[in-house]
Amino acid sequence: MAAEKLRDLSQPMDVSLLDATVAAFYGTGSKEERNAADLILRDLQNNPDMWLQVVHILSNTQSLNTKFFALQVLEGVIKYRWNALPVEQRDGMKNYISEVIVKLSSDEVSFRRERLYVNKLNIILVQILKHEWPARWRSFIPDLVAAAKTSETICENCMAILKLLSEEVFDFSRGEMTQLKIKELKQSLNSEFQLIHELCLYVLSASQRAELIRATLATLHAFLSWIPLGYIFESPLLETLLKFFPVPAYRNLTLQCLTEVAALSFGEFYNMQYVKMYTIFMVQLQSILPPSANFPETYANGNTEEQSFIQNLALFLTSFYKAHIRVLESSQENINALLMGLEYLINISYVDDTEVFKVCLDYWNSLVLELFEAHHNLESPAATANMMGLQMPMHPGVVDGLGSQLVQRRQLYSGPMSKLRLLMICRMAKPEEVLIVEDENGNIVRETLKDNDVLVQYKIMRETLIYLAHLDHDDTEKQMLKKLSKQLNGEDWTWNNLNTLCWAIGSISGSMVEEQENRFLVMVIRDLLNLCEITKGKDNKAVIASNIMYVVGQYPRFLRAHWKFLKTVVNKLFEFMHETHPGVQDMACDTFLKIVQKCKRKFVIVQVGENEPFVSELLTTLPTTIADLEPHQIHTFYESVGSMIQAESDPQKRDELLQRLMALPNQKWAEIIGQARQSVDYLKDPDVIRAVLNILQTNTSAATSLGTYFLPQISLIFLDMLNVYRMYSELISTSIAQGGPYASRTSLVKLLRSVKREVLKLIETFLDKAEDQPHIGKQFVPPMMDPVLGDYARNLPDARESEVLSLFATIINKYKGAMIEDVHRIFEAVFQCTLEMITKNFEDYPEHRLKFFSLLRAIATHCFPALIRLSSEQLKLVTDSMIWAFRHTERNIAETGLNLLLEMLKKFQASEFCNQFYRTYFLTIEQEIFAVLTDTFHKPGFKLHVLVLQHLFCLLESSALTEPLWDAATVPYPYPNNSMFVREYTIKLLSSSFPNMTTAEVTQFVTGLFESRDDLASFKNHIRDFLVQSKEFSAQDNKDLYAEEAAAQREMERQRMLSIPGLIAPNEILQDEMDS
Repeated sequence: MAAEKLRDLSQPMDVSLLDATVAAFYGTGSKEERNAADLILRDLQNNPDMWLQVVHILSNTQSLNTKFFALQVLEGVIKYRWNALPVEQRDGMKNYISEVIVKLSSDEVSFRRERLYVNKLNIILVQILKHEWPARWRSFIPDLVAAAKTSETICENCMAILKLLSEEVFDFSRGEMTQLKIKELKQSLNSEFQLIHELCLYVLSASQRAELIRATLATLHAFLSWIPLGYIFESPLLETLLKFFPVPAYRNLTLQCLTEVAALSFGEFYNMQYVKMYTIFMVQLQSILPPSANFPETYANGNTEEQSFIQNLALFLTSFYKAHIRVLESSQENINALLMGLEYLINISYVDDTEVFKVCLDYWNSLVLELFEAHHNLESPAATANMMGLQMPMHPGVVDGLGSQLVQRRQLYSGPMSKLRLLMICRMAKPEEVLIVEDENGNIVRETLKDNDVLVQYKIMRETLIYLAHLDHDDTEKQMLKKLSKQLNGEDWTWNNLNTLCWAIGSISGSMVEEQENRFLVMVIRDLLNLCEITKGKDNKAVIASNIMYVVGQYPRFLRAHWKFLKTVVNKLFEFMHETHPGVQDMACDTFLKIVQKCKRKFVIVQVGENEPFVSELLTTLPTTIADLEPHQIHTFYESVGSMIQAESDPQKRDELLQRLMALPNQKWAEIIGQARQSVDYLKDPDVIRAVLNILQTNTSAATSLGTYFLPQISLIFLDMLNVYRMYSELISTSIAQGGPYASRTSLVKLLRSVKREVLKLIETFLDKAEDQPHIGKQFVPPMMDPVLGDYARNLPDARESEVLSLFATIINKYKGAMIEDVHRIFEAVFQCTLEMITKNFEDYPEHRLKFFSLLRAIATHCFPALIRLSSEQLKLVTDSMIWAFRHTERNIAETGLNLLLEMLKKFQASEFCNQFYRTYFLTIEQEIFAVLTDTFHKPGFKLHVLVLQHLFCLLESSALTEPLWDAATVPYPYPNNSMFVREYTIKLLSSSFPNMTTAEVTQFVTGLFESRDDLASFKNHIRDFLVQSKEFSAQDNKDLYAEEAAAQREMERQRMLSIPGLIAPNEILQDEMDS
C-alpha cells in the first residue's frame, strides 16, 4: 500500500498521499481500507518527530480534515512536551501559527470560509500562551490589540482569542495548571486589562459591524466577573451596554453582560451606580416588553431568541435582587421601580418552562426566608440585634426603632407577597403521596414512576409557601378559600387547578394556630365533599377523591380533635375502596393507614352519641368493605385495623377484637389444613399454595402493627405453619434434585419458596415487634430448630432461604445472652455451608451475603463467649469472611463487615485471648484495611476504615496487649516495643504500595498517625490529606470522605426546621414528638 511511505519522516511528507489516507479514514470505502488508514494515522500521531512536519502539511493541503489531523498532533506536543523543545523550534511554531491566523482573518472572504480552521488555530494559540505568556511573550496583549486595530475581521478574531483565554484561565483551569501558574496568569490579565478595555469600548462606540459587536459583547461577558471594578463603574462601559440593550440583535448578549455586573457584590461603594443602572434598565424594558403582556403566551409563541430573552431577564432580576435589593428600598421612586421589577418576575414565574421556573423559585425561596426570619426574630430582641450585626445588648428604644423598620419592610413587600402566594398555589408541584396523575393523552391514571425533579421542586415550594403563610395567615387562608369557591361554582374548574390548590392546602399543614386551622379545614373539607357530590364523570370523581384523601391525610391534629369529621372521612375512604378507577383504591388504603397511625386511640373508645367503638362497627362490616380490594390492598387494610386494636388497653377486649379481625383468614386456613389432613396432595395445588401465601401475608401485616398482642393469633397457627414449611421444603428439594438447576426457576418452585419466605418473614416480624418477653422466645425458638435450621443445612444451595439467616439474627438481637447455648447449633447448621456459597466470587447469592454478616454481627455483639469456644480453624474462617466482606464494593455488605470487625476487635481486646488474637491477626487486618482505604472504589467506608485504624493504633499503647506482635523466630531484631515494630512495618507497607511518594513523606504520615491517634477528628483529617497526596484521589469527587460532617449538617438543619411550625410534615414527625 502506497500509504506505507508516510511512515518515513526523514524527508518532507507527501501531502497528497496524506490527504488520500485521511480521506480513506473518513470515507465510505470498505472497512479494511478504513482500518488500514486508521493504523497509519495512529502510528504517525504517536511518532515523536511527526510534529516537525506540521508546518509543511498545513502549508500544502486544502483538506480541512488533514489540517485538523496535523493540529491534533501539534496539540499533543504543546500539552505534554512544549517546555522540553528548543527555543528556536518554539518560537518558529509560535510565529507561524500567529501569521496564519492574521493572514486568514485579515479579509472577510477567507475568514468566513475558513471559520472552523481559524477557531481550531485560536485554541492552539491559547494552549501555547498557557506556557509562554507572560514570561516568554511579554508583548502578546499589546501586539494583539495593535493587530485588532488594523482590520475589523482581525479584530473580531482577536475578541474570540481573548474570550478563550479568559475561559481557560478563570473557568477551566482547575486540575489543568498548578495554582501558582493560574495566579500568575490572572495577575497578568488584570494588569494588562486596560488595553483590552479600551479596545472593547472603541469597538462598541465606532463599529457598525454586527458580527464584530456580538463578538465583543461575548468577550466582555467572559471578562466581567473578574476584572477590576473601576473598569466597569468608572468608565462609560455601563452606559454603552445600556445603549445596546434595546437593539434586538444585541439584546441577549447585553443582558448577559448586565447580569454578570448585577451579580457582583462588594459593600456599598458603587450603590448609586447600581440604582442608576437599574432605573434606566427598567425604563427600557417597558418599551421592549410591557409589564401588561401575557408572559406565558409570549414565551410559548416566541422564537429561540425571544425565549432566551425571558430566561435571561429572570437571571438578571434575580441576580440583581440577591445582591442589591436593599439599595432599592431607600426612596419612593426606587421602591416603585423595585415593585415593578418584582411584578415582572412574578409574571415570568408563570411561564411554562422548568428551567425558567427553577431560577425564579430559587430567588423567591431566599427572599421569603429573609423576610420570614426578620419577622420570626422580632419576637426576640437579641436575635434582631444579632441580625443587624450588633453584638451588644440593646437599648429597648433602639429595638423598637428596628422593629418598626422591619414592620415597614414587611408592609413594603406585602403586595408582591400576596401575588406570590397565588403563584405558589397555582403552580404547586405534586407531593409524593399522590398516586393519581394525568398522562400525556389527558387520561387519569395511576402513577408508575416517581419523578425526583418534581419531588425536589415540591420541597422548595412547600417551604416557601409555609414561610409565606407565617408572614400573613389571613391572606393565605383568604386566597385558598377564594380559589376553592371558584372550583365549586365552576368558574375555575379544571383538574390541574383543583390539584395544585389541594396540594398547596395540604402542604401548609401545621403552620396555622390550631383554632384558625380548625376553622379553615372545616370549610375546605366540607367544600371538597360537596364538590364530589355535585360533579359527574368517573375521571372527575377520581381527581376529587385523590385530593380529598391527600388533604385529610395531611391534617391528623384536626382529625384527632373532630370525631365527626374523622368518622365521615374514614367512611368516605371506605367508599373509595370500592372505586375501581386506577390508583384510587391504593391511595384510599394508604391514606387510611396514615390516618389510623396518627389517630388510633379515637377508634377504640366509645365516642359521644355512639353505642360501640368504631373499630367494632368496622369489624362487623369488614367483609363488605374489603370485597373489591386486591390482596396487597387488603394487607394494608389489615395493618391499619391492627394498629387500631393495638391501642385498646383492656387485654380481654383486645383479644376479642383480634379474633374478629382474623376470622376470615383463620376460617380459610382451618379449611385448608383440614383438607390436608385427609390428603397431603391437596397442598400441592397451585391455587391452594396461593391461598396459603395470601393468608400468611395477611397475618404478617397484622403482626406488623400489633407486635406482642399478636401472640394469641400466631400461637393458633404456628405448628401447622411449620409443618407446611417442612413439607414445601421437601417438595422444592425433590423438584430441584430431579429437574436440575433449571427447576429452581419454574413457577411452581418459585411459588413454594414464596410461602417458605413468608413463614420466615411472619415469625421474624412477630419476634422483632414483640416486647422483650423471654417466655415468647422459649415458646417459639426450640420448635423451629429442626424444621427451619436443620432444613437449611440439608437443602441444596439453590433451595436455601436467606431469610433463615436474618430470622436468627433477629432472634439473637432480641434475646441476646439467653441464646448462648443455641449458638453452637446455629453455627453447625448455617456457617460452613453458607460460606461455601459466598466465597467462590463476589457476585453469587447477594442476599445470603448481607444476612450472613448481620447474623455474625449479632452473635459477636450478644453471644461473644460462644465465639471464643470455636476451634482456631473456625475462628480463622470467621476472620477471613469479615475481610472478604469489607473487600466488597457492594456498599452495605462492606459496611456490615466493617461494623462486625470493629465489634470483634473491641470484644477481643477486653477478653483473656487478647494477645493470642492480635498476634495472629493484627498485621493482616492493618494491611487489608489500608488496601481498601486507598482504593477509590471503597470511599463510602472511609469513616469505618478510620475507626478500625484508630482502634489498632490505640491498642498498641493499651495495657491489654502484653506480648510482642512479631514472631521472634523470623524477626531477628528485637524491637523495644510493639509501637516501634508496627511503625516500621507500616512505613514499609505504604512505601511499597505508593512508589510515587518519597520515604520522607510516608514516614511523616505514619508519625502523624501515632501522634493524632487519640483525637479522632485530627486522625481523620490526617488520613484524608494522605489520600489526596497519594494522587489516587486527586482528580475525583471526594464527597464520601466528608460524609460524616455532611450528616451532622443535615441534623442541624432538621432541628432548625422543627422550631418553625409546619416545616416538617405531620407524617414525618415521630409519634412521641406529636403526643408531647
